[in-house]
Amino acid sequence: MPDLPPLREVIAKHGLSASKALGQNFLFDAQLLDRIAAIPGNLSGQAVLEIGPGPGGLTRALLKAGARVTAIEMDKRCLPALAELAEAYPGQLRVIEGDALKLDHGELMGGEPFAIVANLPYNVGTALFTRWLGGEQWPPQWTSLTLMFQLEVAQRIVAEPGSGAYGRLAVLAQWRSAAKLAMKVHRSAFTPPPKVMSAIVHVTPAAMPEGVSARVLERLTEAAFGQRRKMLRQSLKGVPGALEALGKLGIDETRRAETLGVDDFVAVARVLS
Repeated sequence: MPDLPPLREVIAKHGLSASKALGQNFLFDAQLLDRIAAIPGNLSGQAVLEIGPGPGGLTRALLKAGARVTAIEMDKRCLPALAELAEAYPGQLRVIEGDALKLDHGELMGGEPFAIVANLPYNVGTALFTRWLGGEQWPPQWTSLTLMFQLEVAQRIVAEPGSGAYGRLAVLAQWRSAAKLAMKVHRSAFTPPPKVMSAIVHVTPAAMPEGVSARVLERLTEAAFGQRRKMLRQSLKGVPGALEALGKLGIDETRRAETLGVDDFVAVARVLS
């Protein structure tokens, strides 16, 4: 294993600071980063996609675990530090400069299965997450998602029906995947410390229910939770056939979206599909 300088020294050398505009918060604790890299399981020789590596703290832990890392970074300031890391681990790290929201990740990974591990920039985390969960092709090319979110967002992903956190994110994460809150991370672990706590969510694909279109389910949940305080008969009236589907399934249209379980949404989507 290469003898690397402490991450703080690398940041000082390259004059780096976390960009608020890019949603950056740097992690320096090597032991914590190693624990995060261990969540997906054995990564030795495995392809891993990392979004927003910044100066490369988590990247170091992934490389140390033996992963073959493709890292997408749009902050040009961080590229020299990542280039040094690539030199230290020959053939293990490929850095792509660009916007992760605009790139085809499957194509980038050459069609092979890959794990996604990232301390996601807060300003793009949810958009990327819903994109990875979407699409008709299932199981996906990714084998697992190990992602850092604000604690509030993480709790929404793993929430149970009827809870205040339960909503569209929970349904999309749980209808054909298993999602769990793997680890909480205190705000003091970051530089600069964010205003809120963070958490790691781990998601693995599960069997996709038969006869259900992902696009239909996405549209259904968007309508249902877009007006979550309203009854279903109001929030779903713009979705053709939705109220008839509720009646067919014996679901009272005066209920609110947060009272329906994931299986209920899947059942409605199946009728509409």
